[in-house]
Amino acid sequence: RFIAEESTAAGSKCVLTDSPTWIIDPVDGTCNFVHRFPTVAVSIGFAVNKELEFGVIYHCTEERLYTGRRGQGAFCNDKRLQVSKETDISKALILTEIGPKRDPATLKLFLGNIERLLKAQAHGVRVIGSSTLALCHLASGAADAYYQFGLHCWDLAAATVIIREAGGIVIDTSGGPLDLMSCRVIAAGTREMAMFIAQEIQTIHYRRDDEN
Repeated sequence: RFIAEESTAAGSKCVLTDSPTWIIDPVDGTCNFVHRFPTVAVSIGFAVNKELEFGVIYHCTEERLYTGRRGQGAFCNDKRLQVSKETDISKALILTEIGPKRDPATLKLFLGNIERLLKAQAHGVRVIGSSTLALCHLASGAADAYYQFGLHCWDLAAATVIIREAGGIVIDTSGGPLDLMSCRVIAAGTREMAMFIAQEIQTIHYRRDDEN
């Protein structure tokens, strides 16, 4: 089975079953690609029995290949990855993405979440235009946390394996277990950082991937 952004847009159902399933985003960072902004990736995840087994993300312009396999570690061009173990929000660089909805109410919530984190003394908040590469920066220790509402399972599948194998945590924005189809996530190097963000941000509602 395959789940991919393009096939879903063409009308295929986005349902994760127990069958072996490839979860693919052939171009993550489409807006960046259109504008020749060099943050673009290919993301391929693989799941069996609804469990993510391995992930591969290729940073096209920098020729960096991020890989992770359950129980076998995570790597970038054969160099082992390790997340940051920062727990102090004042020392944390947090990444996020805007999401597809741009109505006034959604934008108010999006900007409000950034404001809350900055008022909590986060060292910085960044948006780079590619969910998968932002998550790879987290896995490599270059950032301390990531959150988003409105990303899809094909943005998240491969990166989830890579982050977990690099020692990080990937959870729902409520603080509970990750639901790959929920279109929302918090990822961090430590549970303390993830839970702090979960308590600070407000939910932005998106339809689930498996409701399309």
